[in-house]
Amino acid sequence: MPRRFVAIWFMHLLADRQVRRHPDLKGVSFVLATPERGRMMVKSVSPEAHQQGIRAGMVAADCRAIQPGIPVYDYTAEQEVQLLTALGEWCIRYTPIVAIDPPEGLLLDASGCPHLWGGEQQYIDDITARLGALGYHVRVGMADTAGAAWAVARYSKGAPIVSSFCQADALLPLPPAALRLDPLVVERMSKLGMKLVSQFMHLPRRALRRRFGEQTLLRIDQALGQEQEVLVSIRPQEPYQERLPCLEPIRTAPGIEVALRQLLDTLCHRLADEGKGLRRCIFRGYRIDGNIQQVEIGTVRASRNAVHLFRLFEEKISSIAPDLGIELFMLEAPVVEDVAIEQEVLWHTTGHHDDVAVSELLDRVAVKVGQQSIHRYLPAEHYWPERSFRQANSLTEQSGTGWRTDLPRPLHLLLQPELIEVTVPIPDYPPMLFIYRGKLHQVKKADGPERIEQEWWLNQGLYRDYYCVEDEHGARYWVFRSGSYASEQQPQWFVHGFFA
Repeated sequence: MPRRFVAIWFMHLLADRQVRRHPDLKGVSFVLATPERGRMMVKSVSPEAHQQGIRAGMVAADCRAIQPGIPVYDYTAEQEVQLLTALGEWCIRYTPIVAIDPPEGLLLDASGCPHLWGGEQQYIDDITARLGALGYHVRVGMADTAGAAWAVARYSKGAPIVSSFCQADALLPLPPAALRLDPLVVERMSKLGMKLVSQFMHLPRRALRRRFGEQTLLRIDQALGQEQEVLVSIRPQEPYQERLPCLEPIRTAPGIEVALRQLLDTLCHRLADEGKGLRRCIFRGYRIDGNIQQVEIGTVRASRNAVHLFRLFEEKISSIAPDLGIELFMLEAPVVEDVAIEQEVLWHTTGHHDDVAVSELLDRVAVKVGQQSIHRYLPAEHYWPERSFRQANSLTEQSGTGWRTDLPRPLHLLLQPELIEVTVPIPDYPPMLFIYRGKLHQVKKADGPERIEQEWWLNQGLYRDYYCVEDEHGARYWVFRSGSYASEQQPQWFVHGFFA
């Protein structure tokens, strides 16, 4: 089955946007211009100005000769790209592959999409009607190639839909400019009397290459489908993505839940077939007014349990504002992982299933407190306590280094030791009292020291002597002295952790 492309031509792109911003300009003749080589050159005209013979590319002074006093507004090149990108984002409701085609167009890869609207004619009618309702004057073409669709949208006076494998017949009665040729080439063809594509389409390729260059042959081949043309989508399509267009706009939470369940079932079945599970999932709703509502979830381990994933989304559905209605739902999984198949345990109830239950519990907690609030740590091969651990990437990740259990370690370790003031009777003894955050603590019990030095390949900073101390209230602290009293530099004391 051939691919199908849609070209959208915004005949008065920036002028239409000017009217959207200033409704009082509706029905008024005006132009947008920019200075070029000391003259104001017209870049966009309103439909009313176009009807009076004013065209883009004219000098503003000539426009005033046709219509004295015509308003002239400022134009900047960046406006076109920004506006086309925004309109392209809006058109993602029709297909996941949308490319901008400056200065006034969009190209859509509509393969496999029109049937969701009831057919190709209904598909392009919906595009035209909705963009028209937004205030844009557009023409739309559909064909097997992007080049043929582009030509039909801009130059054809017939039907906007070209039947499959019939793009050559649609191109023959059109002018050479319909093939997106260089303006100099079009001018040269005009001087040679070539007013239509049919007058040179079937000429020998060698003659065409010699007279008009290799680019001309490329454009002909692209329009006929003999050379592939790749569209650079404004948003790269996710490999794991499901779409659900709505016949009628959805405005209620139950309707959103039904759409989400259907998309999750479809996506999870696909993941199961491929032996994968998702770690991150995004649910988007495209509203009638162009606004995009979005919620996102993450999982501790790869999951394809549709019921569990729905429960995670369920906590966030209330944040989706349907307003006038959502017409397209999209579910995508940008992060997926392989799911290892583990043998079921026949007689024991512990094992893999418990791991899954823990993972799903953590997922539900993360929805309430945030994924960034849940961490798992693994031991790292460093001596200094603040470097002796690292954050795990998943619940199942393992480390080749074991936790140290031969000596006491605090339940709460500070990421950075905090400086304290101490009174020490003898240099190598624990402190008698210390001041931490402005509060005096009297030491009643102490154990230590435990000397910890850095690895020899680092060898930066002084060694540390750690002590476990208990104050008069029974609170236990992990404190250390950095350096020795025998050195020239005065040692400092720090608190580094708290015991339970």
